[in-house]
Amino acid sequence: MGVVARQTIKGSIMNYLGVLVGFFTTFFIVTKYLSTEEVGLTRVLVDASILLSSLAQLGTSTSAMRYYPYFKDENERDHGFFGWSVLIPLLGFTVFTILFLFFKQPIENYFSKNSELFVNYVYFVIPMAFFMMYLTVFETNSNLLLRIVIPKFIREVGIRLMTMIVYLLFAFDVISLDGMVIALCMTYGIATLLNIIYLFSLKKVSFKIQPAFVSKWLRKDFIFYTLFLIATSLASNLLPVLNTFFVSGELGLAVAGINTIAVYIASIVEIPYRSLAAISRPHISQGMKDDNVQSVNALVKNVSLHQFIVSTFIFLIIWINIELIYDIIPNGNLYVEAKWVVLILSLVKIVNTSLNVGATVLSYSKYYYHSLLLTIILTLSAIFLNIKLIPLYGMEGSAMASLLSYILYYAILLTLVYFKLKISPFSLKHSYMILIISSLFVINWIMRMFISEIVINLFDIKMIGLILDAMIRTLIISFIGLYIIYKTKISQQINDIIDKFLSLLLRKHKI
Repeated sequence: MGVVARQTIKGSIMNYLGVLVGFFTTFFIVTKYLSTEEVGLTRVLVDASILLSSLAQLGTSTSAMRYYPYFKDENERDHGFFGWSVLIPLLGFTVFTILFLFFKQPIENYFSKNSELFVNYVYFVIPMAFFMMYLTVFETNSNLLLRIVIPKFIREVGIRLMTMIVYLLFAFDVISLDGMVIALCMTYGIATLLNIIYLFSLKKVSFKIQPAFVSKWLRKDFIFYTLFLIATSLASNLLPVLNTFFVSGELGLAVAGINTIAVYIASIVEIPYRSLAAISRPHISQGMKDDNVQSVNALVKNVSLHQFIVSTFIFLIIWINIELIYDIIPNGNLYVEAKWVVLILSLVKIVNTSLNVGATVLSYSKYYYHSLLLTIILTLSAIFLNIKLIPLYGMEGSAMASLLSYILYYAILLTLVYFKLKISPFSLKHSYMILIISSLFVINWIMRMFISEIVINLFDIKMIGLILDAMIRTLIISFIGLYIIYKTKISQQINDIIDKFLSLLLRKHKI
């Protein structure tokens, strides 16, 4: 996993730099200067734009990974593949924007009762979605060229820095709420421009389309696959934003704002997946094209295992410090009621990031059309469960709806992938990790029961005690976890990283 590992590590560094900026922005600027309703507004606008942009792409991100191996030719600049990837989303955006305007009134009617502020800014979804769409298109083309670091920096760090500046301008009354919404749209526009500049700097892409290169078989297969992806996208891209839409529509923008902070905390769990998935997809696509099942199966198991290890460890650290997080952030008393949403959504992220590689395999196989039925089942179950659980459990009900829907979805999907393709993300090492993580949670519970109160009471200032207690538990539990993983040799890659780190320490100590 040489190239995969290097690009993943670099991409993850960009992701975590973005997390640092996003952490500061979300926890110390947004919660301090924006009302819960304004936080909810920005979340609904972004999620609505994500949905429109995802549909408008006509599945370009997925189809690009599937068909790029057929176009790949460095001497011919991939036979105009980039040009097709730009033109097709433009057609899709035109169609779905017309549909969005057609259904604007029913959308406004749904949100007008509890989230009237969103109705005032509903038109801003269109430009934001346009920029988001091409941001993804250009990023996908960079991923195909195995260059993910700069696009990751632009998305994860650049956008967050610009967003932070926008919030600060709003906080100090330099711009109004209208100005803030316009500026948020422009951040995605600037990011898109930077992405295309970088892509052309690689000197490997061209707008020139070569229709003659596209064979009759390839054209027919692509059209069928694209029509399939349109239907699939309607289901699969709706699910991630259902949580926001249902919470804001049924409970109001203020509750959606509180929920947003919980969603952000839980999203930290999936950060490594963004890089690993981006760099592993082209390899899976190539392996499926070459019918190299053994290689793909090994890669899938490797990706799934390492995602499970990393995501569960991140979740463990978050949960150890959850009370401290809400104590530190401004107006934390308003947002802490979503604490259990963090727990449930973190489990959703663990399930999704660890098992989604199975969906990737299916989408690049000859059985890809099964994905449509699966995503319909996923979406319909999520809608049904949201309707049933939100009135009973509020925000937690929406989070539970997501978790239960994904469990059902992956149970069916992975069974299908195993029997059709003989590929599975599971290994015995997953079971070992479940035992290790469960043990670490028990250790944390014991430490909280018998040690935390003693540490906290050592100081007159309670916050100092809370911080020290969280640090002690985090360091001890992390050390125990890493030690067990190292000694049991669950991951050779992790052992190699630890060995390299220890050798550097020993070298410096000798010096």
